Amino acid sequence: MDDDSRRLAELGYRQELRRTWSGFSNFAISFSIISILAGCFTTFGQAWNNGGPVAISWGWPLISLFILIIGFCLAELVSAYPTAGGIYWWAATLGRPVHGWFAGWLNLIGLIAVTASVDYGCATFLNLTLSMLFDSWAGTLRQAFILFVIILVLHCLINIFAHRIINVLQNVSVWWHVAGAAVVVAILIFVPDHHQTFQFVFTERFNNSGFAGGDTGGLTGWFYVLPLGFLLTQYTITGFDACAHVSEETRGAAQSAARSLWQSIFFSAIAGWILLLAFLFAATDVDAINDAGGFSGAIFETALSPFFFKTVIIISTIGQFFCGMSCVTSMSRMAYAFSRDRAIPGWRLWSAVDRNGTPLNAIIGTTLAGLLLTLPALYESTAGVPVAFYAVVSVAVIGLYLSFLIPISLRLRSGDRFVPGPWSLGRKYKLLGRIAVVEIAIISVYFMLPIVPAGVPGRADFDWSAVNYAPIAVGGVLLLVTAWWFFSARKWFTGPRPTIGDSEPPTGSAPIEQETDRREVSGR
Repeated sequence: MDDDSRRLAELGYRQELRRTWSGFSNFAISFSIISILAGCFTTFGQAWNNGGPVAISWGWPLISLFILIIGFCLAELVSAYPTAGGIYWWAATLGRPVHGWFAGWLNLIGLIAVTASVDYGCATFLNLTLSMLFDSWAGTLRQAFILFVIILVLHCLINIFAHRIINVLQNVSVWWHVAGAAVVVAILIFVPDHHQTFQFVFTERFNNSGFAGGDTGGLTGWFYVLPLGFLLTQYTITGFDACAHVSEETRGAAQSAARSLWQSIFFSAIAGWILLLAFLFAATDVDAINDAGGFSGAIFETALSPFFFKTVIIISTIGQFFCGMSCVTSMSRMAYAFSRDRAIPGWRLWSAVDRNGTPLNAIIGTTLAGLLLTLPALYESTAGVPVAFYAVVSVAVIGLYLSFLIPISLRLRSGDRFVPGPWSLGRKYKLLGRIAVVEIAIISVYFMLPIVPAGVPGRADFDWSAVNYAPIAVGGVLLLVTAWWFFSARKWFTGPRPTIGDSEPPTGSAPIEQETDRREVSGR
């Protein structure tokens, strides 16, 4: 046994997945899922319509800082418990089975929604690309959904049959994102004839949401409309828990997975801010962008020649394809681990691993779940913005961040009883943990609220196609799993179930070699 397999055995599990990933590959999957070529392009309109340039130029670094704090808290946990179960395993180990139950289901629905939203965004951009290249391609909503299904199937097949090179593809994805973003920024700097002023980029505010009559001031403008624009940042920089979900496939996971988690957030935040500032400086035709519902493609179409417009869209589309591929990897590993502990109906099916060490059934099952979640996108909203897409995005953010909230809160409660791994926050865990809890609680409430006035029940112009169905989706899942817990699961779900011997799950045993190698938050 090597140290990784020995530590996994201490946590109660046999080494079933192939441990072939390097530390860079672990970083790569998280960096790819965050994907500034996906979130910055697809949800730009949410920030543009709800706050305008200020929600982006100032909102992005502000929210990124809070997300980095959340990442630090999770990095400490993955260092102590490097398991594929990640979030729910930490919750069940630091608390009780009920904590692991709810953390697991929230995390799973969040990962499914992230995958669905990324692939649907990729389909939207591919739809636009095909309409530019072929006159016969109309670029309709139905065609976008067909492309979405095709992309989902391709990602499923890649994760099943390309198991030997999936970590290599993750590495390629990193360099595509870095080089691609650099090329897009260079194009937006040197190609347009005119650019916006610094005053526009850092002080201009918009309210195209329809709330408060378009007023950018007052309580509604500052405390309702503007925070809705922060969904751009909160959604783009998410999915970094992938570092934990593939930790059983990563060499030196107690160190490398923890370091990769916070570094993927940090570097994505810097690169994403530079990319978004380039968007804003190139956004000279404000009326055309407003008419397009804030869609980022309108910036490139109005500021660039047809050749460079197509180049930017293609770079983003390929980056989004890589992102979706990584999302399926992370989602399937979480479903595999949660099924391994018998929490998902039909757990024997979903926890099965084929001869190549691939959780084939978990890949197929979670991909189908993502398809079902996105079915409302078939119906066009009357609000002029893709409400169904933003709803799936909100489901992803709420599900994932609420699942993060549970183990972070339990870590705070455990205090000095928690035995850290080689990467530790030290005494800083109290301050950082409390900040993380408050931030997650606030954003989870905001992103359940109506995005447009027509989505507010009781209004004369109420339309079901304009409803943010995030609270329905998340609330429905929570209601179902709550009822399931009280009527059945609490009698048999005991949290993590060891696959080695008859030993009980560990409750905080010290990671290997941790006594002499504890790190502070800097990782040095």
